[in-house]
Amino acid sequence: MSIPTFTLNNGVEIPVIGLGVYQSAPEETAAAVEAALSSGYRHIDTAAAYRNERQVGEGIRASGVDRSEVFLETKVWVSDYGYDETLHAFEKATRKLGEGFEQLDLLILHQPAPGRFEKTIGAYRALETLLADGRVRAIGVSNFTPAHLDRLAAETSVVPAVNQVELHPYFSQPVLQAADAERGILTQAWSPIGGITFYPGWGEDRRNVMEDDTIAAIAAAHGKSPAQVMLRWHIQEGRSVIPKSVNPARIAENIDVFDFELNPDELARIDALDTGRRSGPDPDVERPEMFDRPIPEE
Repeated sequence: MSIPTFTLNNGVEIPVIGLGVYQSAPEETAAAVEAALSSGYRHIDTAAAYRNERQVGEGIRASGVDRSEVFLETKVWVSDYGYDETLHAFEKATRKLGEGFEQLDLLILHQPAPGRFEKTIGAYRALETLLADGRVRAIGVSNFTPAHLDRLAAETSVVPAVNQVELHPYFSQPVLQAADAERGILTQAWSPIGGITFYPGWGEDRRNVMEDDTIAAIAAAHGKSPAQVMLRWHIQEGRSVIPKSVNPARIAENIDVFDFELNPDELARIDALDTGRRSGPDPDVERPEMFDRPIPEE
């Protein structure tokens, strides 16, 4: 199966769907990556803060899929922000990922960290250096608002290729999507099927988007699951998606979204579910207890 791609603003192609490994335990991650690649995925999203980069590399090598066929994305954590610190963070990431990962396909900043934005600027300038040197193929950001993007643009040269943000039917961020599009940035959805709406620990008065009546009705009309409908909604509207799972059957189900199409009315009905309420952490709030956690060398 050949997965369609989006073309980033520097010409690099990224598969429209990838496997996310947020909250995937290290002991489960390699097998999940293997299962994903066996099911046809060619994009894996990880992060230094997930503490499973090593297992992602192991899973890719064990899969038998050639490294050149896999688009690998990872993120620099806030405690490694700053020019020299971020260059070192790249070295840590590639060392953990292991053989075949001397070059990364996409390296992004995990948080805007607005309370220490001078460090964020230094970190992004390091990404620009890595891009210029050919050590990464594309660079980007995560959880940046339009205001953060404006601050970044004022002090750096390379427009981010990707902005990875919380985005699902209950929080679709139309203003941010428009800001990304205006700048030529691909919006990438984390929590694309609304998992954050029912995880413990974030937000109040949450509803499980997987149980939404509108999505259930659309899913029934197409003989698909609610998750498949939401992923199809994202892809048709031009967003990259990285659903996460360690369950091989669920992993396979999530990529089985290319044999049906939502009509304009169905897309509009899902768009109308937006509540404007964030379920995950607010990127404008400084969280030193999280941001200051060091990333191990090995």
